Amino acid sequence: MRAVLGADGLGRCPWGAEPADYRAYHDEEWGHPVHGCRALFERLCLESFQAGLSWLTILRKRPAFREAFAGFEPERVARFGPRQRQRLLADRSIVRNGTKIDAVVTNARAVLELDTPLDELLWSFAPRRDARPRPATTDEVPASTLESAAMAAELRRSGFRFVGPVTCYALMQATGMVDDHLSGCWRAG
Repeated sequence: MRAVLGADGLGRCPWGAEPADYRAYHDEEWGHPVHGCRALFERLCLESFQAGLSWLTILRKRPAFREAFAGFEPERVARFGPRQRQRLLADRSIVRNGTKIDAVVTNARAVLELDTPLDELLWSFAPRRDARPRPATTDEVPASTLESAAMAAELRRSGFRFVGPVTCYALMQATGMVDDHLSGCWRAG
């Protein structure tokens, strides 16, 4: 599928055309470079929660996730124990998946143990901008790459959980490490 023309006359990646939540996320966030430990930790956690679900579900619950997980500050989340886990499992405003909740806490602890800052570590896997041609259709956008597989392997080696190559590639797309806006999209380039 190619970029689609919106009512405002702008071409967009098909997934980012509708509904309004997706359009705003597509236009204002997706593919913009993101830096900083807390911001990248949040994106990694949300991408992990998205696995098997619609991104729209996660996007609409993002404010609740931020509140439930202490603003995704790794130092605070790393201190979560059984009482916080029970609170999260009972919180209907977020995705109540015990495995994913446990992964966020484990990953916060892993962030604190890294020898290299999270920002530097994650961005070290970003390919060169000219590594491949800009996709023209959604069929040309990969689900994972060698770089995302390497990122996932390094994160798992460092104690992270729920971080496979597909999740890592979604993170790379969302945080601007790769630019997968289609050639007909106004955000391309």
